[in-house]
Amino acid sequence: MINLFEYQNKVSLPEEHFENLEMFLDDIWNKREKSSYYNEDENREEVQHFLQFLHKTNQLKSNKYVGVIHFENQTINLLPKIFYDSSKEVLEDDVKVINSHVLWWLSYCRKLKFPNYQTGLNNEQADFFEILIYLFGKYTKELLNSSIYQKYIEIENELSFVKGRIDFNKYITNNLSRGRNHKVSCAYDSFEMDNNFNQCIKQVTKLLLTASKDNQNKRNLNDILFLLDEVSDVSIGADECKRILFNPMFSSFETVRDYCVLFLENSVSFNYKNSLKLFAFLLPMEYVFEDFIFGFIDREIDGVKPFGQVKDKFLDTEQKFNLRPDLLLETLSNKFIADTKYKMVYAAENDSKKGISQNDLYQMTAYAIRFGISDIKLFYPKTIISNDQTNHHSIKIEDVLANNRSINIEAYKLSVIDKNITSESIKKSKLLFENFESLKKQLTKELTKILFN
Repeated sequence: MINLFEYQNKVSLPEEHFENLEMFLDDIWNKREKSSYYNEDENREEVQHFLQFLHKTNQLKSNKYVGVIHFENQTINLLPKIFYDSSKEVLEDDVKVINSHVLWWLSYCRKLKFPNYQTGLNNEQADFFEILIYLFGKYTKELLNSSIYQKYIEIENELSFVKGRIDFNKYITNNLSRGRNHKVSCAYDSFEMDNNFNQCIKQVTKLLLTASKDNQNKRNLNDILFLLDEVSDVSIGADECKRILFNPMFSSFETVRDYCVLFLENSVSFNYKNSLKLFAFLLPMEYVFEDFIFGFIDREIDGVKPFGQVKDKFLDTEQKFNLRPDLLLETLSNKFIADTKYKMVYAAENDSKKGISQNDLYQMTAYAIRFGISDIKLFYPKTIISNDQTNHHSIKIEDVLANNRSINIEAYKLSVIDKNITSESIKKSKLLFENFESLKKQLTKELTKILFN
């Protein structure tokens, strides 16, 4: 097992694996699902951004992605940089704790709805990807055992009797003109289980079955395939899966759809001669942090109405340069612009800038002027080696073009890690996120003080 932290440590890899891994990752980068996680420049580039390959030393270094790569019987864990401690060796128990934190962050993200039971996890599952597979497999199998999703779809078929409406053009061309007038070309609606949603579940299940190494997960996934045996093998993209809507009677299937989208958007695989050579499940950590903070404020902080990625403001009059702050927060008495910065901020005692980058300051000033909001909040994560202080820093800017109107930019380091959680406490817990109650209370206290004081 190889553990790499974003932009931090380096690990050597044998030369033969080194070249193959780079080649496969380049190929996968070009075949991946294009999603909003990647910016326009990244979507145009043909060279992969998942890992850095240092050819002189045959070493690997992680970029901005968090997740897992399975390659030729080797597991590469890509871990959040805020857990990196250069003085400490990372053990398997440490990886379990880190992965439990990633799962907790994901549980607040808008793009994923976790099943509400969250119990019965296999304590030996150290890989958060395997835990996601477990949650998907268990929930989906139980749901399909109680009811399989069916919907009306239009069927075109030749019948010996009239059903639905007659397709006269096909009947004249293919039947009447060829002496097959006893067969009628019909188009009718049929209540079918072979629909695009079940096809999507089957596709994702087969993908995960090739990647999972956990026996319990494989059993759950095989049970799903058995239940969907009559469903066609059709390739469904993440965008098409997102567009699948359900009426209130089938709202329980929305959770399964969200999991399918998560796996389709962030999973990449490469097969050679029907043998899986590489599988990767990778999440851009900066977007996870942004989504986590939005979801946490939305669900845990009373009296605050958050809006994400407001797109109707532009920097220029021709509306070419769009401004998109991460969060627009409204309380009964005030409005804030909040921007999440997934960066490790180290401010020395004599640092007059308090560790805040000049580019971030320019960006926040542009937001304040265009949105007409003078209170700006910058949210940074605390690291594993940070102290327990929120480290509040305030910067005041006066806009001379607006009669010296003040812009107040405040930066905070938020608690997103609980140092008291151990692999032993995770094993003893009955619920998946039972250990995070203390951290939830601490973060709620910090954000309430920031937004209401």
